[in-house]
This record gives sequence, C-alpha cells and structure tokens, in this order.
Amino acid sequence: MNAPINANLLQPMTHHRPDHLSNAHLDALEEETIFILREVAAAFERPTLLFSGGKDSLVMLKCAEKAFGSPANGGKIPYPLLMIDTGHNFHEVTDFRDARAKELGADLIVRSVEDSMARGTVRLAHPGESRNVHQSVTLLEAIEEFRFDALIGGARRDEEKARAKERIFSHRDSFGQWQPKDQRPELWNLFNTKLQPGEHFRVFPISNWTELDVWQYIAREQIALPSLYYTHKREVVERKGLLVPVTPLTPLKTGEVAELRDVRFRTVGDITCTCPVESLAATPEQIVLETLAADVSERGATRMDDKTSEASMEKRKKDGYF
Repeated sequence: MNAPINANLLQPMTHHRPDHLSNAHLDALEEETIFILREVAAAFERPTLLFSGGKDSLVMLKCAEKAFGSPANGGKIPYPLLMIDTGHNFHEVTDFRDARAKELGADLIVRSVEDSMARGTVRLAHPGESRNVHQSVTLLEAIEEFRFDALIGGARRDEEKARAKERIFSHRDSFGQWQPKDQRPELWNLFNTKLQPGEHFRVFPISNWTELDVWQYIAREQIALPSLYYTHKREVVERKGLLVPVTPLTPLKTGEVAELRDVRFRTVGDITCTCPVESLAATPEQIVLETLAADVSERGATRMDDKTSEASMEKRKKDGYF
C-alpha cells in the first residue's frame, strides 16, 4: 500500500536525471514504440491494437497518432482497436475508451466474456468467480472471428516475472498458446514475423518502458486519462494487505467495516480483482514522485488475481492471455 509522501524528500532523487536527459530517454522509448507500431502495420495483414482505456493503451495510442498522423491532419490508425470486456469494468474507463476511440476516428471492436458465457464456451465455477481469468477464451474467439495475425498489447516487462520473459514480437501457436522456452531471438531489433497458418503474434511496443517512464510520458505529452487514476474518495476495506473497493460486485463480508479513504488506481481492470492504493496524487507529476518511492510493482500492489501463486500469470499467458 502506498502512503502519501512528502514531495520535498524526493527532490534530491530527481536531480539524478536532468530534464534534458529525461526527455532524451523518453524520446528513445517513443521512437522505438513508433518503429514497432509501423513494423506491425507493414508486416501483418490483419493486426489489431488491444485497447482497454487504461494508461498503457492510451500511451500506445499517443505513439500511434505520432506514427500515422492525428485525425486533425487527416491521419488514421491503420488497424482497429480491440477490447475484451468482462462486463465488470469500471464505467469511467469504458466511457473514456469509447470517447477516445471516437475522437481518433478509430474502429473499435468490443467482445464480451458475457457473450462467451451465453455461447457456453465460458462456464464459471461459481457465481462469484472473477471473469478476468476467462478473458483468454473470448480473446481467442475474437482472433478466430476476425482472423487477426498480430495483436498489439500494452504489457511491460517491469510488471511481472512472466512478462519479463517475453519478446517484443511474441509468437503464439495455432492454439493461441505461448511457449516461454521457445521464444525467437530479437537481435539488433530484427523481428521475426514469419507465421504458419493459424498462428499469430502478440506484439508489445512498450515492453521496455517502466511505470515511471509511462507517467513521465503522460506528464510530458499531457495525455488525458480516466479519473480513477487520480486521487478520489472511495469506500474500501483492507484484505490481505490490499484495499478492496466496496461495490455491488465486491461487497463487505461479515464483520467487515468500510472506510472512506483517499485513493487512486495504479492500474485499472475488472472490478472484482483490481484494488486502489492510498494516495493524494492529483496530477501526473505528483504520481511520478509517488512512483519513485514505490517498492512494489503496480500489479503486485493492486491485482488480487496475480497473488494466487508465483506462476499464475505464466499459466494464464500459456493459455492465451495477453
């Protein structure tokens, strides 16, 4: 849990990276991301960009605008946006997603886990089970429906151990599965894009970014985000070291008492497994300072579904998860 911090304590730390060096670092990351986005457009016939309305996908969209031109200049992202919706997402995020896609004139495809449940391809073990773990099924169904050969995602290597193992161009077999011991080398930024029928790639243009890089870029580019990313008052209850939001989907248990706290979300996802952290940060610059002081990754601090075991994310990725 992140407690509010004294910004004055962090001033000496910021001196280790003067503004011109920080901008040079962000420029290099942006250039790499733009190169990868253009490489996908050139190398694949039916790519799509995974777009949740979260901060990482919004950073990718900003880079895509720079790669292909903004609507104001007659440009358009040359592939559709794809969202796999559990049906339990924060409305602030899905509303922002729709508005941003409309602003860009981008084609937005939404496929729902609820539709997979209606078809019988997803069956919950019990009514209260998180739908987050079943996104893989709906994603693979969307890949088959649209015959996507490349899916661009916003995963970063600093988030979690399994993601640190992945290449930027991550090969998936005809079952949509990832084999961590069978990754293709990527020397000198030469990406292997060869596919056999039925296979596809997951591509991660911001693999080399960190959470700090993302927030510094958001601050520099003045990227608008859903309000959940900034401090707000919310009823929460503490469970196993996490602040669980009190909602109809995550109600209080017997004997629990809700507290009204100042919180923000470091990452946004399914309501049933995404937790906020305590924070008074109201601007990207203030979040940069908090991130410098954080000693737990954003997923480790906020995602209940990643805490089941050390191998939980790797297993989900092998089964076709992002």
